[in-house]
This record gives sequence, structure tokens and C-alpha cells, in this order.
Amino acid sequence: PRYYREVLPGEIVKISRHDVQTLDVVRRPEGDPSAFCIFEYVYFARPDSIFEGQMVYSVRRRCGQQLAIEAPVEADLVSTVPESATPAALGYAEKCGLPYVEVLCKNRYVGRTFIQPNMRLRQLGVAKKFGVLSDNFKGKRVVIIDDSIVRGNTISPIIKLLRESGAKEVHIRVASPPIRFPCYMGINIPTKEELIANRPEFHDLANYIGADSVVYLSVEGLVSSVQESIKARQDNSPKTQKSFSGKLGHCIACLTGDYPVELEW
Repeated sequence: PRYYREVLPGEIVKISRHDVQTLDVVRRPEGDPSAFCIFEYVYFARPDSIFEGQMVYSVRRRCGQQLAIEAPVEADLVSTVPESATPAALGYAEKCGLPYVEVLCKNRYVGRTFIQPNMRLRQLGVAKKFGVLSDNFKGKRVVIIDDSIVRGNTISPIIKLLRESGAKEVHIRVASPPIRFPCYMGINIPTKEELIANRPEFHDLANYIGADSVVYLSVEGLVSSVQESIKARQDNSPKTQKSFSGKLGHCIACLTGDYPVELEW
């Protein structure tokens, strides 16, 4: 396969064996900024995906670098919760000058625990999902980079596993801000009450999940990491050029509660 180009917001594309045609572009209301889901960059998309002219892997790496600026820690090594947090962990390690070392081995035959329907199934999924590479971290202070902590009950078994396998300290750094609000745009984010960021436990989250410390990336840090390399793209077609003329924007409603459209009930 070969990367051709992105489909524009509101664009209707016809693909045939002869060519790729734009049939129409549904225009955004005048003055409304785009609102691309920022959680695609954080978690959902494959790292080799290209959105808005940039590769998701590169954005996640920048998030890790920004996280290292915002939340450094005295430690011996940096690792990841495989696999969507790996680029961020590499960025964090690079910025902090710490070695990146694998501490968890992923069982590739287990699906994503994020979308399991209840807490017990999610925790059982985590128990089956990872093995430990204890020789790599025994007696050492470990920084684990995660891409997100949604409910807070899948990271706890990982921390417990690392401690039981000899980790001296376990510090959690999260390469996205706390998710505080449900998504009404089609993403399976839990109800407001289920989100750990809205629960009393969040005020002492490190103790609740069994970590030595927990720090999230700021909203400003995430947005700047996503938007840093997005530049106005030029095209010979006036239609395409015009479609890029709107103000740059991303939907961060699940982080701030500021929804890009007015909600109707």
C-alpha cells in the first residue's frame, strides 16, 4: 500500500481503478474551527497513521518529551505499558537522559482491556495480558509511561506485578491529561462517575493504585505537542486550499468539558 492523501473533513471521495475523485466537500459553517478528536493521537490510532499531515508516532513521542519537561523524576530507567505508550516512553527517556528498558512482555492474543464491559473482566485481562522481564529492573527505580488512565483499575495490577518482581520504586507518568468528561461523539468513554479523575481516590491517586508518584501531562502540553508541527498545507486546487483555511482546532471535550458543538437532549 502507498499513502496517497488524507480525506478532507466533509469530503465525499470516489475511488475507482482509474483514479480518486472528490465528488463534494460539505463546508464547515463559517468561522467554526475544526475539531479533530485528540484522543486519536493519544490512544486509538495506529502509530503509523497520518493525521493532519503528521505521523501519530511522532506526536506521541513529542508528548513523552513534553511530559519529561513537566514531570521529571529521580529514577534508573524508563519503560512503557505496551504498546501505544511506547513512543511517549522513548520521548520521555530521551528528554530525561535515562535508558529505555522493556519491563513488560505483552501477550498478543489478548484484546484491549479499555473496552471490556466490567471491572473484573478488565483486571483479569490485565493479568493475562503481561509477563514481567524481571532481570531488567530488579532493585531499580522504574518510571512507567502510560498513554492514559481512564478508570484506574488496569494500572494497579501492573504496578503490583512490578513490585512483586523486584522493582524498588514505581513512578507513573501519563502522556495525556486526566479524562474527566464523557464523549458524546461516538467514543466509548465511561460515564462521568466511573472516571477516576472525578472520584475521591484521584486526590491520592498514587496511593490508590500503589505507585510512588503519578503525574499526568497537562492539557496545554498535549495540545502543543499535537499542534507543534501542523503547518498550513498548500495545494494547487483552489477547492482543497480553501478547505484548509479554517482555524486549527482539536476536540478536547473529554479533558475539559468544552464540547465543539452544542449538545441537544
